Amino acid sequence: MLYKKINVELMVLADEAEAVVAELNVALDQMEERHTLFGGGIETVAFEHSGIARRSALAHTIAAGESVAVALRATRESVVTALRAVI
Repeated sequence: MLYKKINVELMVLADEAEAVVAELNVALDQMEERHTLFGGGIETVAFEHSGIARRSALAHTIAAGESVAVALRATRESVVTALRAVI
């Protein structure tokens, strides 16, 4: 029989960690009623955040969309200028 291991990594404020772990345990108990789950556990590890804000995938996508919009405007202006030159 084939199994798959699912790893989930979450980062939360240290003050909220116990509440999050408790809610995750409740959610796992509810899933266990509907699915067959084997083993597992929740591990917490304290760490210092580097303070560097990273851009999300959505932020990168929005920035790329803005770049495309600027490029399309520039292309449109070039085409208009070329058509005027031809006419």
